[in-house]
Formats: sequence, C-alpha cells, structure tokens
Amino acid sequence: MRRRMVINGSLALALTLITASTQGLTRAAAQAAPVGLPDYVASAAAHPSRAGQAGDDTRRHGPEIVAFAGLRPGQKVIDLIPGGAYWSRLFALTVGPRGHVYGIWPQPYAAVARRNVVDYGRIAQQAPFRHMSGSAQPIADLMAPEKVDLVFTAQNYHDYADAFMGKVGPAVLNRAAFNALRPGGIFLIIDHAAQSGSGMRDTDTLHRIDPAIVRRQVTAAGFVYVGESRLLRNPADDHSKAVFDASIRGRTDQFIFKFRKPLGTR
Repeated sequence: MRRRMVINGSLALALTLITASTQGLTRAAAQAAPVGLPDYVASAAAHPSRAGQAGDDTRRHGPEIVAFAGLRPGQKVIDLIPGGAYWSRLFALTVGPRGHVYGIWPQPYAAVARRNVVDYGRIAQQAPFRHMSGSAQPIADLMAPEKVDLVFTAQNYHDYADAFMGKVGPAVLNRAAFNALRPGGIFLIIDHAAQSGSGMRDTDTLHRIDPAIVRRQVTAAGFVYVGESRLLRNPADDHSKAVFDASIRGRTDQFIFKFRKPLGTR
C-alpha cells in the first residue's frame, strides 16, 4: 500500500531543489566516470604497482570490467591464459591477500607462451602479488585447490576450436569452468566478435567467434546468462579482418558475456 505524505510548501520546494541538485551531480559524475567503480576496485586500479599498466585501462576498460564481473575482496579467481598478467594483477589487487588468483594455461597454449608462464611466476614472487600462482594443465582440466568465485578468459574462448589446441572444442572449456566454480560463481568471457551467423567458422583464420554461438554453448553447459557489457563494442569493425590486421588490431569489436553457475549445483 502507498503511504501519503503531507509536506508544507517550503519543505517541498527544498526537496525539489535538493533533488535537482543531486540529479545534476549524478549526471556530472556519470560523465566523468561512465561506470561507477566500487571503492576497492578503484583502489586496485590506482595502486602504484600498476603504474606501467594503468595507461591500458582506457582501451581495455579493466577496472570497469572487474566491476561488471562483481569481483570482491577475499574472492578466488581463475584467470585462464593470463598472457602478460594485466588481468591477474588487477584481480589480485581487487581480491587482496585474503583472496587468490590462479593463472592457468592449457598445456598446448603454455608450449607457445613459455615466456608468459615464466614471467607470471616471477610476478607472483613479488609484493603485492604473492597471492597469485600459475600452472600449466592438461587441456581438459581447469583445476584449483578450491572452488573459485570467478573464471575469466579474455580473447581465448575461440582458441579451444583451433588446431594448435587439438580442436577439443569449447564444450571442454565450459564443462571445466562449471566444475571449477562454486555455486553462484561467475564465468566471464571476452572475445573478438565474428559476423552474425558465422558460428565457429572464423576461429582459426580470423580468430573471431560469433557471440550467439558462445551464448548457446555456455548455457548448454548449465550456466545461466546474466548479461552483456558493451564496453569493448566497436561498430566500426565489420568483422571481416583477422584480429591481427594492422587496420583493426587493438580496436576489434569484442563482446563481454557474464554467466552464473546456478545455486544448488555441484
């Protein structure tokens, strides 16, 4: 039931002015920061240890994507194929020393990214990243010593269909991610968008994948689709070029999908 409130003229005017002022401040804040960051994400992004990476945030939208994932202090993360550890470092600073970040490479990928694996181990020996650990695992595995709150992969979902990975297919990854997560945990996927209706045609040539098939594959594995962030969308990309083409590299149209493992599952 609605409750009626009687407000005298002066108070009503004051409330109107306060509301207008607040709305103005909200609009100004939104223009300055398109996505409101939780304090712990903003602190992680501003940490001095990220001085060499902070310049990438404008292009990669790391802090905003961490906020979209819903990552919080104390949580556990699997960063699948972590590359140069841009994401792992941001995750580690967000979850803090009570949390943990597990950087995992499937063995076929680790074989062609040995330098990344070695560098990751070196980073994990330094403060404030000692709650990071890296490993190379059989391609069908995604194993941590505990259930995690977030499984994250950026620009590598499509690789599971490719020759150098043995063409095992994304179903292997989706099953492993489901098993690695606690009930209610999040599976976040970023990848290069392919032409609508192309399915998995371009995974080994253009290194792109149709977002629609990703959504179908992941939900078929038991996940619930939560939503999409459009932070990395680029309508100027016509999806016809390989992602390494100089005319589009670093500016590809990318989708960010968020899925949840249902409560009550194992």
